[in-house]
Amino acid sequence: QVQLVESGGGSVQAGESLTLSCSASYTDGPVCMAWFRQSPGKDREDLASISTRAGSMFYRGSVKGRFTISLNNARNILYLKMDSLKPEDTATYYCAADYSYPCNVPNRPSKPYAHWGQGTQVTVSS
Repeated sequence: QVQLVESGGGSVQAGESLTLSCSASYTDGPVCMAWFRQSPGKDREDLASISTRAGSMFYRGSVKGRFTISLNNARNILYLKMDSLKPEDTATYYCAADYSYPCNVPNRPSKPYAHWGQGTQVTVSS
């Protein structure tokens, strides 16, 4: 059984930084872990993913250059460091894990993730 628990969300001012954590519990490590976010009325957005074995990182969309994904394999904690936050980054942030699809398969964003956390809220004010 896989459990993912996000933490670190909160309210910040535009331009500030915040680091989210996702504590993972599992028997065997997944092949790919990722961060998503969703705002009310918007589709869920794939932000970044990391191959748990190779450590390769993949970024998508508007967070490239501002967000950094990392994984502490020894402690099973996934991180998302968010710099230069903008009001449009306001959302609920989720971590996800999958055993079936590696991060680097073609068209990975269209492939599902089997396991999800409950989310942590990030609010950025101007």
